[in-house]
Amino acid sequence: MAFRITSECNLCDACVPECPNEAITAGSRIYVIDPMKCTECVGFFDEAQCAAVCPQECCEPDPDRPEDNQALLQRARALHPDEAFTDDAPSRHATN
Repeated sequence: MAFRITSECNLCDACVPECPNEAITAGSRIYVIDPMKCTECVGFFDEAQCAAVCPQECCEPDPDRPEDNQALLQRARALHPDEAFTDDAPSRHATN
């Protein structure tokens, strides 16, 4: 599932440069994550970097967008066609 940013966001900018997909942009009051660009950092890291660096702890999985590891990996491949993502690429989904 894509991550989302909750209303506790204070626009601190910590998450923006950490996103390998450039999925995070400023909204009217908080940062927002484009779910069509979010891969939960699958292929790059074993945890979502936005959540790892957020001092407000407001980056969380979006329960309205359930996706498995394969769907996220497929999106990473589409967003980064020059990268070679293997099926065992880094992911927080250890069992998928």
